[in-house]
Amino acid sequence: MWDGVLARVDAERYRALALDLPGHGAHAPPKAPVTFAACIEQVLEAAGERFVLCGYSMGGRVALHVALAAPARAQRLVLVACDPGIEGERERARRRESDERLARELERDDGALEAFVERWNAQPLFANDPSRVLALARSDQLRNDPRALAVALRGLGTGVMQPLWSRLPELSMPVTFVAGERDTKFTAIGRRLARLVPHGRLVVLDGGGHRLPLEDPAAVASAIEAPQADGASPSGRARAAPGRSRDPM
Repeated sequence: MWDGVLARVDAERYRALALDLPGHGAHAPPKAPVTFAACIEQVLEAAGERFVLCGYSMGGRVALHVALAAPARAQRLVLVACDPGIEGERERARRRESDERLARELERDDGALEAFVERWNAQPLFANDPSRVLALARSDQLRNDPRALAVALRGLGTGVMQPLWSRLPELSMPVTFVAGERDTKFTAIGRRLARLVPHGRLVVLDGGGHRLPLEDPAAVASAIEAPQADGASPSGRARAAPGRSRDPM
């Protein structure tokens, strides 16, 4: 997911890390439940004393938890197509039920992962993804162990996560929310988030979808390195909307 972004981040300025979180990638199936607390611990152990933190989708939710847990270490936060949580308990309960069905499916048989990936990529959220983006996403998804992914889904899904909307004003570091123009749901989320964070802003990438690290890695790298006041990406295809700002007391 992050290879294209890492290739564009200035190696002289940053020591870039892309972690496989518990339940993902090279990790064996966890012996204990996967929790946001465990993810926070893993990120803080791997990162330097001060760092710029970027997360996409579920990784963005992990990044929010890390920044809230260790605000003195997170120098800047970049959230790509990330939802701070489902606010309604009834809707969260429906999501938990849906995630549990998916988890049981992943645990069912050896061919479950391929079927899961095909159905996941058929969601309307990814309907207009370029074919190269779909191919890269599918390859990355198939790296996972289905049993480990089921455990992560139960522990890190939005159905089990307590929403963080009310805690966003605690984020004292600069926060950039990046969303694609085609991704209208997350553009709206980013607009709201930018208003709630003291030093938050929204960058919308023209023509972009949900999988921005794969579709426009140069613009994501630009947001990580040095967000500009006008929100311009190296290709000039981004625009920024500032959130609320506060003068120091």
